[in-house]
Amino acid sequence: MVKSLKTQRRLAADILKCGKGRVWIAPDALSDVKMANSREAIRKLIKEENIVKRQVVMRSRYRWRFVQKQKKMGRHSGTGMFRGTKEARNPAKEAWMARQRVLRRLLNKFRSAGKIDSHLYRTLYAKAKGNTFKNKRVLLEHIFKMKQEAERARKLEEQKKALIEKHRRDREKRAARETRRAQRIRKEADEAAKLLRVAMEKAGKA
Repeated sequence: MVKSLKTQRRLAADILKCGKGRVWIAPDALSDVKMANSREAIRKLIKEENIVKRQVVMRSRYRWRFVQKQKKMGRHSGTGMFRGTKEARNPAKEAWMARQRVLRRLLNKFRSAGKIDSHLYRTLYAKAKGNTFKNKRVLLEHIFKMKQEAERARKLEEQKKALIEKHRRDREKRAARETRRAQRIRKEADEAAKLLRVAMEKAGKA
């Protein structure tokens, strides 16, 4: 009956600071190992390389790197490699969250820079939440269009105010002109009446 090497393997693993599975015992030194029953004897066998600590078995990364390199070139990515449904692979909710974050980040940036006021910010925020803008470009176009319309409305309002002011000045000038004309006519009428009265007085004396 072959003597068990359990004790020798345990002592060797403790000395080599590794697991018992990594302890290799030379087949031609089994008789010497069987006789070793102390740590000193095990250390002697280790020094003679009759007991050796095996190297850790490494898993090669070559095949993984090779496949990853091919995937970068577009291989191994067809429908046959899919695992899960379309919604599981690319959830619509995640796409929605990503789009909302982009839009809200842009709105915050524009509000901080003073390009839009808080009222316009709240309006555009609600529109973005209502799925009005499908991407950042559409939101930018909408903002520029609203700003152009606001600028156009402001210019029209200024033109309207300027026109109202012009009409007011024209009315004042017209009223002043009419007043002067009325005064002149009244003065001429007074002078004519005076001349007539003088003439009638002369005729009465004669």
